[in-house]
Amino acid sequence: MKILLIFFTFSLISGAVRCVSVTGFSGGSLLVDSGKLWFSNSAKYMAKFPEWRTIINDKKHDKWINEGRFTLFKNNEGKLMIYIRELNQHDAGRYAIEVLHKWRKYMTLNVEEDSCCKVSKRVMVNIGETATFSCEYSQNHINDPKIIFKEGKDSIETIYSTSKKTERFSVSDDRHKNLFSVRITAVTPDDGGVYLCGVWINRHSYSYSIINTVHLCIITKVGVSRATGHSGGRMMIKCEHPQHKTKPKYICKEPDGCSERKNPGVQDEWMKNGDVSLYDDTRAGVLMVFFRELKAADAGTYRCGVNVSHYTESFTELQLDVRDDVTFVTESAHLGEEVNITCQIPEEHEVHFCKEDDDHICQNISTSAVTEMSPSSERNEERVFTVRISNVSVRDAGVYWCGAETRDTHLTFISLTTKIQLDLFMAPVVRYEGGGESHIFTKVHLSINKGFSMIIIICVCVSLLLIGGFTLTVCKLRHMIRGRTSTSEKRKREKNTLSSCADSRRDSLTDPGSAQINSHDELPTILSDELLYASVSFQKHEESLSEASVPFSKKQDSLYQSINLYQIITHYHHY
Repeated sequence: MKILLIFFTFSLISGAVRCVSVTGFSGGSLLVDSGKLWFSNSAKYMAKFPEWRTIINDKKHDKWINEGRFTLFKNNEGKLMIYIRELNQHDAGRYAIEVLHKWRKYMTLNVEEDSCCKVSKRVMVNIGETATFSCEYSQNHINDPKIIFKEGKDSIETIYSTSKKTERFSVSDDRHKNLFSVRITAVTPDDGGVYLCGVWINRHSYSYSIINTVHLCIITKVGVSRATGHSGGRMMIKCEHPQHKTKPKYICKEPDGCSERKNPGVQDEWMKNGDVSLYDDTRAGVLMVFFRELKAADAGTYRCGVNVSHYTESFTELQLDVRDDVTFVTESAHLGEEVNITCQIPEEHEVHFCKEDDDHICQNISTSAVTEMSPSSERNEERVFTVRISNVSVRDAGVYWCGAETRDTHLTFISLTTKIQLDLFMAPVVRYEGGGESHIFTKVHLSINKGFSMIIIICVCVSLLLIGGFTLTVCKLRHMIRGRTSTSEKRKREKNTLSSCADSRRDSLTDPGSAQINSHDELPTILSDELLYASVSFQKHEESLSEASVPFSKKQDSLYQSINLYQIITHYHHY
């Protein structure tokens, strides 16, 4: 942003010109010295012609009055100053400035376009180092003296000019490039702020400057830490700022120039910002940064900092290395039973065990939720920890992570390298049929993923049970159908045999000779004259094969037997 700074001095002698003309540039700013006293107890007015738009009206203040882009303030000499920021074409026109019952002045403002000095700069420098920035100016003002101002809380002060030199500040002018450079050595936190640098233009009754705006930020690096994460794993970084608990906190990547700063935006609540989740804990003064899925591209140098003020920051440098050795494990357990989860971490680190929630943030597990977490034998300079969860319930299903926790002076980072998927199974259901028993095992997979609620889990279990019951019913029906089918086929074979015999007997009634021949062909030959007993059984229902029996006895000739057999067969068909 380009700022036009104008010092306008009104003549105090009688008959002097009371209206002056100044020129500003679009995107710049304007500063006018009224040449009149401030008068703290008097109301101030500022309006624009010809519409008489009131900008400041009837305000009382000891030193500073601000309304949007327009400011009236008292300088070190007790004079009233007029400051207009970010000029545009609509600002052109005639203005009236008045201190009630004291004085009134008029100002005509012209706003022009200029290709130079339109970019606002932001410079960051470590405390104790040298800050350097450049200021561009127009070719028309190459011979004009250079000047530097700085915005204060309630003032704008001259830092460097031809008549005022400040220790640690120096200016070098490159007229071939139409810019001059500013150097500030051994910067301190007080050097942070907004600087206005440009050229000073003198006129007969007033002066002004065309300048650039530079935002100088002073940063303090409190330490350097190194951490190792694993691609596909999780990483938690805790940045501690106990002296600035409620100040805004952030994390950024240095190779990008920290241009993309990630911050929660709210306090005491988890918020997503890209591929990380952040939590600003104002009670402890800690910013928690959780990488939901670490990637190789996440490796690099980070700043984990806090904004102490608008132009001063404090940060810890973090050098993050990403490797490829994440372990994935699946554990299974029955409801109500006990499950053991093992985790291997380096010897010099503390173990960290947590459970992933619906937002893929791994939250700490309270000691009451875990029966035991103890180290076992050493192996390759690493420890194997066992986490024992007793009386497993549905809420225990899900994704767990374990890894190493490392504490540094200002940082704590947790690298989660082992992912454990805990699946739960329902106990077997036993059904009895008749004298024997059949075991039906119902396996319910309760792997909890994002978005699954307890209602969905219950619905899945009920659906699986219904499917199992339906399958049992279908199997039983098929078994019954097979039994009926085999009985029907047997009955059909018996019917065909009896029908064949009846046909033979009918033929013997019409043609004895033929009947005799057929009877010998179809029936067994009876050589004795003893009593003949015959019994034919009919099946009424599939459950019994001997409910209908018709006996034949006493001596009878073949014709009589044939007639009775025919009647029996006819009765069978009727039945």
